[in-house]
Amino acid sequence: MKSSESKYCRCLYFSANALARKTEKLARQSWDPVGLSPSHAYLLMLVNSEPGVQPGMLGEQLQLAPSTITRLIEKLEKQKLLIRTFEGRVANVYPTPRGKALQPELEKALHHFYESYSNILGKEMSSNLVKTMNEVTDRL
Repeated sequence: MKSSESKYCRCLYFSANALARKTEKLARQSWDPVGLSPSHAYLLMLVNSEPGVQPGMLGEQLQLAPSTITRLIEKLEKQKLLIRTFEGRVANVYPTPRGKALQPELEKALHHFYESYSNILGKEMSSNLVKTMNEVTDRL
């Protein structure tokens, strides 16, 4: 059954979650070749672009709770892709050489993900949808 035919098709909660599940499936397919979940991959890309970034900034950029950021960082540390250094109570996150070396593959996966949903929705609809979703998220 299509989401638009569901009994709850006019419910923001139902519709947003149905879209999130389908988006997650597409994203996982794109990121699988890298061996990372989409969330881990986006965090690593941020750290690669801003070595020494603090977890709070990562949380702001990824719109994730501090505890979630900590779990993501810990997993990437175990995979030897990131390291944390501490200056007193302040943590800074840096990519390892192995994490930095993954950047071309991360960018390729990101491009694949964009192409996947753009081919389904069309580039204009994709762009408009992302813009509208950001506006709605900011208002809520």
